[in-house]
Amino acid sequence: MLAGELYRLLMAGADRDRDFTRHVLACSLALAHGERGRKLDAALGLSANHVTALLLTHFPHAAAFVADRLAFDGQGDQPASLEEPDLRQLLLDNRATNGPEGVWLAHIIARRSLESNHLWQDLGLRDRSDLSRLMRDFFTPLALANMRDMKWKKFFYRTLCQNEGVLICKSPVCDNCDDFAICFGAEDGHSLLAQNARVSA
Repeated sequence: MLAGELYRLLMAGADRDRDFTRHVLACSLALAHGERGRKLDAALGLSANHVTALLLTHFPHAAAFVADRLAFDGQGDQPASLEEPDLRQLLLDNRATNGPEGVWLAHIIARRSLESNHLWQDLGLRDRSDLSRLMRDFFTPLALANMRDMKWKKFFYRTLCQNEGVLICKSPVCDNCDDFAICFGAEDGHSLLAQNARVSA
């Protein structure tokens, strides 16, 4: 099943704006499902049990379509990098909701942050505004702390370094820094979910 088709199946006619939680989870699931070479749980940074719970909670009608991409060895949420556990914990510590969705999204964001594109792209989202809303809804303290709208990956790693007392910035004032455009520049590009749907069509 193609990524775009799976997204539509997962959403089952639901509206993106009115059911935003379902939308962001469906985007990441559909994009990760289309990636070959690793199982779905590893692509999302979740255990197979967590993926199963996510599916049964939000997408019970589609669980059978993705079950074959799960590995039940319990390794999906094992760190894929040295910094992933710290980033995951940063997100977990700044959750704005008590439900399991915040936990699932903390794992997913931490894992997808290891990919090479803009974070919103590697989450399968439509554009950066989706990511901004996701952060406001689920990780409000971080969204408020990123008041200048720094690129999210840059913001995460800058925050982690500051928490450890490590100075990584070239300048104490962002406006005077040579890397300003790298940290705050536009995050243009196409949605990888939409792009995969076009390529596969």
